[in-house]
Amino acid sequence: MSAATPSVYRVDKFVVPAAARAEFMTRIATIKGLIDAQPGCRQNLVLEQVSGPGAFNVVTFVEWESADALENAKTAVTVRYKEMNFNPQDLIARLGITADMANYGLYAA
Repeated sequence: MSAATPSVYRVDKFVVPAAARAEFMTRIATIKGLIDAQPGCRQNLVLEQVSGPGAFNVVTFVEWESADALENAKTAVTVRYKEMNFNPQDLIARLGITADMANYGLYAA
């Protein structure tokens, strides 16, 4: 019997100016739909800050069943972005958004 493959977590944090919120959240909803459809996506959350002093006001959290599932999804989503003529980095720059994006694994204490 093989050991379970550990989940990989993609956490993207954004500082979104108020004037950019509507356009950004509309785009995030589209992206969420693309990611939800990918094999290996265990959960996909979009969180918006409701209180507290934190700088990041939008956070996306996606749990993937494995690093391979994440990589396969990145490839598929990149293809779809090209079909849509969409570049996430251009959107972030145009809207004046600050982004902090990374992959994480569980900390084994």
